Amino acid sequence: MREGTRTQALYVYDSMRACCLSTSSDNTALLWLFVVNLGVAFGAGLSSIAIVASHWLTTSPESGTHWRADAALQDDTGRRFWAFVTTLPLTLLTLANLFAAWRSSGAVRGWWLAAGLAALADRAVTFGYFIPTMVWLMKAVDAAGGGRRRFTMVESQLPASRHRAAAWLMALEAFAILRQRAG
Repeated sequence: MREGTRTQALYVYDSMRACCLSTSSDNTALLWLFVVNLGVAFGAGLSSIAIVASHWLTTSPESGTHWRADAALQDDTGRRFWAFVTTLPLTLLTLANLFAAWRSSGAVRGWWLAAGLAALADRAVTFGYFIPTMVWLMKAVDAAGGGRRRFTMVESQLPASRHRAAAWLMALEAFAILRQRAG
């Protein structure tokens, strides 16, 4: 490894480490990013359930409800949107905020930890159930009985949405406390 590259890598590592271990202004920025990302993810999740997922199904009186994997694959919201909003960023922000919350003190600690744990539950539901279910559904060609599949998809998103909403509200409360304490 070249010396310049090694120096840059150490600088990035030290900067990331300092973000979680340093002053309240750094913690405020970290918590603010968490609040914003949770809010965007919550709103986008509701939009996906109500608008995007609805055109992945077709219903006719003759043949019933069918899952349209081709429409889901064409939209490919998982790789086009969710990967950049929740899969990587929210997961990393959740872990960083849990670490920062654990090291914090005072009234903000409880709210911040609760927000981090609720977001961690959201991440567990997402990675443990929702992503594998969507991968399986996108491999299904034209599946009859898509109504049950849609219900399963919506069911799997609702707990995550509740966890995300709870995390967002608790993070907002933690942010308010942190800002009030800062003056």
